[in-house]
Amino acid sequence: MKFITLKSRGGNYLVVASNIAWLRSAENGQTQIGIVGGSPLLVTGTIEETAAVILAESSKAA
Repeated sequence: MKFITLKSRGGNYLVVASNIAWLRSAENGQTQIGIVGGSPLLVTGTIEETAAVILAESSKAA
């Protein structure tokens, strides 16, 4: 199981990479992240920045 740290204005999240279902642009330069079986998370950064973080962290060796 690979955890990814995502920053939020209200605190940081540790998200299981394989549970990320979708990304959606939100207001004020934030991104919503759809989680399988859960509610969306609101994180800081544009959709492109968030996708880059997810891809970079997912490709790191365990």
